[in-house]
Amino acid sequence: MPIKQRRVDGKPLSRNKGINVSIVVDGKTVENTSRKSNRKRSICFTTFMVPLLLTIVSFYLRYYELGANNTVVWDEAHFAKFGSFYNRHTFYHDVHPPLGKMLCGLSEWLVGYDPSQNPDYNFESGSEYPEQINYFGMRLFQICFSSLLAPISWLTCQSLNVNLPTSYLISLMICLESSFIVLGKFVLLDSFLFIFTATTFLCLAQVHRYRSTEGKSRKQSYWLALLGLSIGCVCSVKWVGLFVTAVVGIYTIIDLWVKFWDTNFSWLKYAKIWLKRIICLIVIPTSLYILFFRIHLDLLYLPGDGSGSMNTLFQANMASTDILAQPRYVQLNDEITLRSQGMNSNLLHSHQQVYPGGSNQHQITTYGFKDTNNIWRISNSRSGNKLTGFLKDGDEIRLSHLLTQGNLHSHEVPGHVSKNYREVSGYGSDEVGDSKDDWVVEIVSQLHSSNVTYAELNENDEQFEKHVHPVSTTFRLRHKVLGCYLGTTGKSYPTWGFQQGEVVCLDAPAINSIGSIFNTAANWNIETVEKTTFEADEDYGYPKSSFFKDFIQLQRSMAASNNALTPDPSKNDSIASSWWQWPLMLGAIRMSGWSPHVRKYYMFGNPFIIWFTTLCLPLYVATLAIIAFKWKHQTLSLDEYSLWKIFMTGIVPFLGYVFHYLPFIVMGRVTYFHHYMPALYFAIFMCGFSIDQITSSWNKFMRAAVFAFLYAVTIIFFVLFSPTCLGMVGVIENYRYINWLPAWQFSVYTPIGESAKQFIPFVKDNIGSIISKLWFSSSAP
Repeated sequence: MPIKQRRVDGKPLSRNKGINVSIVVDGKTVENTSRKSNRKRSICFTTFMVPLLLTIVSFYLRYYELGANNTVVWDEAHFAKFGSFYNRHTFYHDVHPPLGKMLCGLSEWLVGYDPSQNPDYNFESGSEYPEQINYFGMRLFQICFSSLLAPISWLTCQSLNVNLPTSYLISLMICLESSFIVLGKFVLLDSFLFIFTATTFLCLAQVHRYRSTEGKSRKQSYWLALLGLSIGCVCSVKWVGLFVTAVVGIYTIIDLWVKFWDTNFSWLKYAKIWLKRIICLIVIPTSLYILFFRIHLDLLYLPGDGSGSMNTLFQANMASTDILAQPRYVQLNDEITLRSQGMNSNLLHSHQQVYPGGSNQHQITTYGFKDTNNIWRISNSRSGNKLTGFLKDGDEIRLSHLLTQGNLHSHEVPGHVSKNYREVSGYGSDEVGDSKDDWVVEIVSQLHSSNVTYAELNENDEQFEKHVHPVSTTFRLRHKVLGCYLGTTGKSYPTWGFQQGEVVCLDAPAINSIGSIFNTAANWNIETVEKTTFEADEDYGYPKSSFFKDFIQLQRSMAASNNALTPDPSKNDSIASSWWQWPLMLGAIRMSGWSPHVRKYYMFGNPFIIWFTTLCLPLYVATLAIIAFKWKHQTLSLDEYSLWKIFMTGIVPFLGYVFHYLPFIVMGRVTYFHHYMPALYFAIFMCGFSIDQITSSWNKFMRAAVFAFLYAVTIIFFVLFSPTCLGMVGVIENYRYINWLPAWQFSVYTPIGESAKQFIPFVKDNIGSIISKLWFSSSAP
């Protein structure tokens, strides 16, 4: 006879709809058939149908009129161009790692981009794409990535066991966030950055979901490996990926700490846990990051505009290199170029311009391009022995700039950017100068020829080790009077120095200390011998370039370039944004031309979403404070599951927000509206957590009303401001009804009260055409 299951308090289970009633037959529990069927349908809907619907809507919003603007939009001028370099195989330099740009290049290759058809086209901003370039297909590749952002956010919510109303709110906001849409339409890096940031959070949520199964199931191990792959990818698109990596690191530290106090603790088991995380979260991401650079260097084997940022050996080993055969020795009166091996690996340079302060003498910089201002003549020192024979270790020399005739000089004047070092300047002439023009050559290392026979015959003697050779000898130049070393800092001069690299005289203790073994800031080599009386040695083969050294050099060059992206007070960067403007929506960017004849895009957010997430920040802090207060005073009981859920749904998104937002407050680099967008992704999760906690004790009707209101307002604001991301057509004054703030510059500023009067008749007059265009217009060019 069937027996009803009873609750713990002894009362029978309710038969109300939605409450599970199970029966026991022959000692076995059998779930109610109708309830089981409903549960299957619910799982099918939340697991498959909702992500599918979110993907379809996201894809459509990005696909809408995708090909209507046939000009290079905003940073397509950079990243579509960088992508084309992979198809041209010409080397370039950029501040970001290569994965995102290689994917841009892949999109171009997939749609049949042939650089030989338009060899002179360089993706200038605002220029029309030639007919042979399928820009529509390139953009379509981007939206195949960016359309996944909303469904990934939904799957993340489900992995974190977030309730359905909150999951719908988070996913809807991410689906209808205008900035995610407009940045996902074009050939940019942001689509890849957003997706890999989101997959990292998703994988972390899944790792936590299967936390209790560690050692019993392979699911957590699989997700740990996927987490490592995702970290490797996000860091290989932009270094911003290190911020979400830091979130994973904090979770891992806390998780390992909790496991250490497990009642069933075992040193062997704990060691295995550590080993698994070292492999998955350190070895896999690092290996993947290095692998992408390996592919990057293998694809870019021809000299290009950026090859000057690399060391001389790398350039000498490129196909069709312009570093040809040279004499193996240098002597008095030879004209040479010198390349730094520091962070800013450029050529030693001078020009007619003088420093605006300090000595007011000729500027000395490093410069990434090859020109006649990089040429120096080896001359006799003012106070030392005269040069005899070939240049060697310990010789005292003077370097004279060929065009300005100034001598490479240093003195007690502080540097202009790095005040703690001494200024290096161009001073005097052959006739005018003093002992502070003199430098002592100190050889650091020698490299042997890649031609083994040549190396055995010509380089296994003392003469080879003592003398300075072009390309293969690394040396330093010590100032004879001051004892400091000619070096670079990796920083750049402001506008008066043309943003070229800073050159200073570095203190000897900093250069020669044990801790500076990897410090190459004072290392130099001769790159080319421009004029000499010796014949070139055609039998000599340049040493092979080391991938590891090239990889390190790329990281240094990227860091130096990032350091150079600082605001310039002498320039008015109208599209730059301060950190406090982002959460208030007080700045955005025109992404295309603003002519009435083109479809115009404005890098802009959904105002309700950004303002509401900003408003939720104090609510979030208050919510956590109330939970902590109640827990401390034992009016709220939290078991381990509840604590972990608060941590994953509340604390982890907060860490993601802070790590993606705080750096742009404290760092000195110039910032733009899109830099805030990864922080917005986590802010939306924080917003969902706050609303869920605040309304958790309300009655069902009030709670449902709040969520319904938020859904409706999110949709209404998106529809209202959709032209900014779907494209504005015709005269821009037509959109003044949504230009509510003076800081918004896509139309004419119109206060919200006046704009409402204009908007209602505009909708009535155009509702039919709006609907028909939205649903029936073609996106193909």
